[in-house]
Amino acid sequence: MTTFLDDINGRYAAEKRTVLNLCVKGSGFSLADLAKELDTSIPKISRIVAELVEMGYLADLGKQESASGRRPSIYGLNPEAGYFAGVDVGGESISVAVTDFPGRVVHFEHDVPYRLQNTEESVLGLCSKVIEIISKARIDRTRVRSYGVNLTGRVNHKTGYSYTYFISEEKPIRSILEQGFGKTVSVENDSHGMAYGEYMSGIAGDAGNILFLNVGWGLGMGMVLDGKLFYGKSGFSGEVGHFPMLDNNQICRCGKIGCLETGASGLALHRLVKERIKEGQPSLLTEKMDNGGELTLNDILDAVQKEDVTAIECVEEIGATLGRAVAGLINIFNPDMVIIGGRLSVAERYLMPPLKIAVNKLSLNMVNNDTVIKASRLGRDAGAIGASLLAKSRMLNN
Repeated sequence: MTTFLDDINGRYAAEKRTVLNLCVKGSGFSLADLAKELDTSIPKISRIVAELVEMGYLADLGKQESASGRRPSIYGLNPEAGYFAGVDVGGESISVAVTDFPGRVVHFEHDVPYRLQNTEESVLGLCSKVIEIISKARIDRTRVRSYGVNLTGRVNHKTGYSYTYFISEEKPIRSILEQGFGKTVSVENDSHGMAYGEYMSGIAGDAGNILFLNVGWGLGMGMVLDGKLFYGKSGFSGEVGHFPMLDNNQICRCGKIGCLETGASGLALHRLVKERIKEGQPSLLTEKMDNGGELTLNDILDAVQKEDVTAIECVEEIGATLGRAVAGLINIFNPDMVIIGGRLSVAERYLMPPLKIAVNKLSLNMVNNDTVIKASRLGRDAGAIGASLLAKSRMLNN
């Protein structure tokens, strides 16, 4: 499948791609900055930048203040060069972000009802739903250069296979998505996509080593190490939820006993709240349970916002358990930052204090002092934004 960067070939092709990749993370560069980064001459970098401007990929962003009094022009990605779309697939809905070429969000749709099934028809239906969303936003679909799609579970972004939505050996889900969208598609595990979103445009700032914990119904982790997403051999790194660290006799969804996910996730919170109510603890949720209603995770998180004591106590227990795991991760990775995201991050007021207490108690002080622990800035937007930015990054061979 051809891409819109196929015209970058011939003379200075490698240098042109390097310049574009530098501009993905940077806000703008002078010719002198770029010449230094590429270890080349000002005349040569001037020709390269001029060609990229003529091709529409770069734009002159104006003059840069300088201590010497001279004000050089700075160059960055051209907002008019096109769009990228990111799709975060949940259990019952999808969220869609559209970003411009520099990475600014120009449109976002939250929680659009759609349940993805393990069939080719359902995957193509997902494409149609996303195209419909983009069209209704009055965005020219022909100018969407690439798509990114986040999926739960094990995803190999290189081969394009998802083992949660496994269609067949012969046809990875990425090829079906590319058929439906008519453009190149990047597929990614949801926790990895969220980590990349926070790294590029969230709370990470200049941190080059971050651990992102996706505390949703399950528990996953995305890692950015030395400025790059870390995957492991098969692309399946980050399955921290299945670390066997709890002595609780709880059977995990994976079939093992005592996985961290059984004590530090939305699933665990759901179980704890139901157990406490059955034991007679008062709660705003008691009436719904007594009437045979199905208690959802959203119900519990809503109760937390209404200061339901039982729900809050259970969130605090989740935070303390998660803190034990974070202490171990800090000891192992010595990261700049640990970011807590996912659905349970909306309860950060009650989740974070016991988590940090556990980290301070159990991690090595010399290592702990190097690490900042924060709640996600992008919140539930992190997945779709990360998918969109990854689609751009991979198209630029970053």
